[in-house]
Formats: sequence, C-alpha cells, structure tokens
Amino acid sequence: MGRTLANKQDIVTELKGLVDEAQMAFVVDYQGLTVAEITDLRNRLEASNSVCKVTKNTLMRRAIADADEWQPLTELLKGTNAFVLVKDDPGSAIKAYQAFQKDTKKTELRGGLLEGRLLSSDELKAIGDLPSKEVLIAQIAGAINGVATKLAVGIKEVPNSLARGIKAVSEQTDA
Repeated sequence: MGRTLANKQDIVTELKGLVDEAQMAFVVDYQGLTVAEITDLRNRLEASNSVCKVTKNTLMRRAIADADEWQPLTELLKGTNAFVLVKDDPGSAIKAYQAFQKDTKKTELRGGLLEGRLLSSDELKAIGDLPSKEVLIAQIAGAINGVATKLAVGIKEVPNSLARGIKAVSEQTDA
C-alpha cells in the first residue's frame, strides 16, 4: 500500500510540473483507443510541444488543487480522460489532435482550459482553425515587405520627379 501511495504522489508531482509549464489544456475522452493509438497521439502532439497524459481524474484534481486558474478544469473530470497539456502553440496542438481524430474516429474532445477560462469543444476547434504562428509571422512579414517596397519606390521617385520638374522649368526659361 505504501508503494502505491508513493507512486500516486509521484504522478501528482509530475502532473503539477506539467500544469505549471502549460498555457492551455484540453481533455479528450480516449475510451476505445489502443496503446499504439495513444502512442501515435502522443507522438503527433510532441511536435507542437504538448504532452498527452492518461491519468485518473482524482490525480489530476490533486495536481490542480492549489492552482486557482486551473479550477474550472474540474468540470471536465468525468469518465476516461487523456489530458493534453500545451506549452507553446495551442493551434498546432489542436490541429495535431484533429488530424489524429480524423484518422481514428475514436475519441471525443470534451473541452479545455485557456487562461482560467473553460472552453467548449467548438471553441477549441475554432482555435484549431486559426493559422499557425509561423503562417501569421509570414503574413506579417509579407505585409511589412510590401509596405517597405512601396515606400522605397516612392522615395526613389521623388528625385526623378524633381529632376523632370527642373528640366521642364529650364526648358520653359530657355524658350
């Protein structure tokens, strides 16, 4: 019994550490998944710097007990849950989950938590539909580059226009 209690305490400590590093979490009903499928989901999420933990709801409840901003998550702690803890890019983590779900058709997105606010599965899907951070950066860089190009062309045109104006004035003076 003492070993089991120590094991549970280790799991809670690990979960606390993961929760402390996460900016978002979402909860997935994983019932019916094989070990290989859960491993596949974990591998897909790893690319987005996210961790998928399958653990008992009571252990997750203990892990978030001292963190007020995580308390709304307790509403989702029913049934068989896998917890996806997202460190950096929520959009890419949700996209990775959606691709997995499309391939397996065995899981259900229950909801999630972002900055202390409970999110429905529809709200999570909307986050997944947003462009990735890399795409947004590329779009912003493209827009800035376009403005800079137009500005450079405009600045280059000023001396040319001035030279044409001076030439026209000198031609009128000569005539």
